[in-house]
Amino acid sequence: MPGRALLITNVGLVTSVGLSAAATCAAIRAAISNHTETAYLDSAGEWIFGAQVSLEAQWRGRAKLVKMLGPAIDECLAILPAAERQNLPLLLCVAEPERPGRLDGLDDALFASIEQEASLRFHQNLSRVIPQGRVSVTIALMHARQILESSSIRHVLIAACDSLLVGTTLAGLDSDNRLLTAANSNGFVPGEAAGAVLVSRDELGEGPIRCVGIGVARETATIVSDEPLRGEGLTQAVRNALHDASCAMHDVDFRITDNSGEHYYFKEAALLLSKTLRQRKEVFDIWHPADCIGEVGAAAGTAALAVAVMSARKGYSPGPSVLVHASGDSGTRAAFVLRHS
Repeated sequence: MPGRALLITNVGLVTSVGLSAAATCAAIRAAISNHTETAYLDSAGEWIFGAQVSLEAQWRGRAKLVKMLGPAIDECLAILPAAERQNLPLLLCVAEPERPGRLDGLDDALFASIEQEASLRFHQNLSRVIPQGRVSVTIALMHARQILESSSIRHVLIAACDSLLVGTTLAGLDSDNRLLTAANSNGFVPGEAAGAVLVSRDELGEGPIRCVGIGVARETATIVSDEPLRGEGLTQAVRNALHDASCAMHDVDFRITDNSGEHYYFKEAALLLSKTLRQRKEVFDIWHPADCIGEVGAAAGTAALAVAVMSARKGYSPGPSVLVHASGDSGTRAAFVLRHS
């Protein structure tokens, strides 16, 4: 049975190409990137390029995650009266536990640091950390829908922050040949970002956009597996989301994905289309914000939501319905359908 639609009330975003959702999405629309040399070398002795967020001070590690996420939350919650910003459930999306070089404190200390940075007190019983990397935001949308359906809570804050620009993380990715380098075209540009999304039961702000369907599944032929990729996991996740939204693939006007450069995930997206699209479409755009902001891990979902919201508000969306899908390295596949009037 389809679940209740979620109202996406507002967004906030901090990336390497903009310190707000509007600035970032304008840069993405203009295909502007900001890839610069990092302080790290690859295995060939060449500088690794990354999508780095420039802040007023040179914060590192967990402190930088907090300093990126604070402004994103402020931007997102600006739509609410001050009294309503306290005691919100916070669904905090962070890197998956198996990530090489994963920062310490993401599952415990980060939450308190964000409260202090944002001068907020989040709901102690309904808040939670979701450590599932790129698919975290979709999982958070499922939890947010459950909270809004089963309680008197009016708003839920979904926040995500991540950085792959950590020495041990880059070393692990480089050893697995996953970074885009002079010697490897089958890789991605590592990045960092933070985003926030306010989901509500009531309409606020301009041009409401709704999440009308959510789906999750598993893929056994992961990027590190020897199994042949057939795209079954992503296909099932998308079918679940489309069923939840009571629509078919041809009803969707365009797509936004977390694809960041690796051939495996582009092949998966192509297989998905061949298995789900049953009516011919003259144009079926697929947007991948990672071209501009790099691979931003757990923050990818908030970036996709921000792009969808801003394209609807500014009038350059190809249509009122968009499918967003994401793939985790460990095999989780996730998708959701957004619709605006």
